[in-house]
Amino acid sequence: MKSPRSASICTDENTIPEKWRIASPIDQRQYLCDGTIREWTGPLQDVRSPVCEVICGTVQRKLIGRYPLLSEEPVSEVLHAACRAYDSGRGAWPTMSVEERIRHVEAFAYRMKEERDEVVRLLMWEIGKALPDAEKEFDRTVDYIRDTIDALKDLDRLSSRFVIHQGVIGQIRRAPLGVVLCMGPFNYPLNETFTTLIPALIMGNPVIFKPPKLGVLLHQPLLKAFRDCFPRGVISTVYGKGQKIISPLMKSGGIDVLAFIGSSRVADILKKQHPKPHRLRCVLGLEAKNAGIVLKDADPDQAVKECVQGALSFNGQRCTALKILFVHREIVDAFLASFGKAVGELKAGMPWETGVQITPLPEPDKTEYLTELIDDAIAGGARVVNPGGGSVDHTFMSPAIVYPVERGMRLYSEEQFGPVIPVASFSDIEEPMNYIIQSDYGQQVSLFGSDPEAIADLIDPLVNQVCRVNINSQCQRGPDTFPFTGRKDSAEGTLSVSDALRVFTIRTLVAAKETDANRRIIKSIVTERRSRFLSTDFIL
Repeated sequence: MKSPRSASICTDENTIPEKWRIASPIDQRQYLCDGTIREWTGPLQDVRSPVCEVICGTVQRKLIGRYPLLSEEPVSEVLHAACRAYDSGRGAWPTMSVEERIRHVEAFAYRMKEERDEVVRLLMWEIGKALPDAEKEFDRTVDYIRDTIDALKDLDRLSSRFVIHQGVIGQIRRAPLGVVLCMGPFNYPLNETFTTLIPALIMGNPVIFKPPKLGVLLHQPLLKAFRDCFPRGVISTVYGKGQKIISPLMKSGGIDVLAFIGSSRVADILKKQHPKPHRLRCVLGLEAKNAGIVLKDADPDQAVKECVQGALSFNGQRCTALKILFVHREIVDAFLASFGKAVGELKAGMPWETGVQITPLPEPDKTEYLTELIDDAIAGGARVVNPGGGSVDHTFMSPAIVYPVERGMRLYSEEQFGPVIPVASFSDIEEPMNYIIQSDYGQQVSLFGSDPEAIADLIDPLVNQVCRVNINSQCQRGPDTFPFTGRKDSAEGTLSVSDALRVFTIRTLVAAKETDANRRIIKSIVTERRSRFLSTDFIL
């Protein structure tokens, strides 16, 4: 077995395609508030890339930009603007027709596509995402917007009719919830952020958007599009340290919905800060420790291929990544040999290099943390089975396959969120089943095998522990029309193209007893189009 081709963590500017270079740091001082792009004159936060450079003989993360560290005062102005835009449900945006809101979102999507190259460039520099994956993230986000619009049209058509039951006439539609605070993750700073931001917006909720601390600059090219395509106060941005700007927002009680993708620890803190947590709707995507279970009759080539992709796509920095593998004891040696060979063939390098699959890690001190996990497992009797696995060069870590990982080791239970793959063996299927049952997390699992009866016996209990069982394939989110959620500490609320439209709204109805007078009133309102809610209009 060989280790992935070693990468030089320091890049030569002349080797970077001109299209993707950053000639000088991006000095972002703008934030969006009440329909205007405002200039911030206060302190800024440096943004340093996982890509390094040598300065005076010292290897350093390359400085690629700065962004505002807002104080409580401008954040309070943003909140007041969003509250005015909602106006207790009376604002222009929440009372606007579905068709009109769709036109605003379509205009934004058109403007967004004009900024593709710049957003892709910054995805590579800010979080080290390989070029094909950065392009895929952008394109998938645009597709998600288009699919959301189509799903809303379908929902609106279903809601355009009246229901008459037990002498009562009713029309049931979905109404917005209020001001949404949207906070996305660093690993998919565009796509996963927009999977909450877009449905929240299109359903009539004003949104306050805080980019993740890694992946901030890439949203700057979209500020003008947000400003031009939506009414004042409907979309705003805030930047800075969470404790200084997010805590005041939550404590104010002015946030009606928290859309957050991150850790359960932070989610719990934010929820408790709201003065009326029972009134706070939460849409949360949290941790996961997804397991892959490789049965002794699994197709070895398919299992290895899917496990490599599942464990190491974007360096394993995905909530849906395979974060522990359970392999039947009779085949574990052969599996490790093939798995290590496949990992060793992965190409390491800079994000813009052709064919690169392993890139530098963006989180500060991440390699130190992963090394601690590996050392802890080695102290407990495990070993790194692939040559060069776990070797570190500043922000780069060569993927490490660690075996045998057992209960009591940190890698057994902690979500590593990086290129370290713990492998455990089993002889009794109850061992991995008990692991999943006792886990704090319940997002997904992958089963690899060829016996339909054995797989069926596992499916029935597993669907009561996790929210997606993958057969002979890696864990993943897509397609976006499928529900995406988790049990236990892994999620709250369900996201998909159609589910997201529901999670940011509440079913509301207008009802009247079936009398002649009420029929005349309803007919007059509908035929003369006096109400946007009480209406039989629908969108083709």
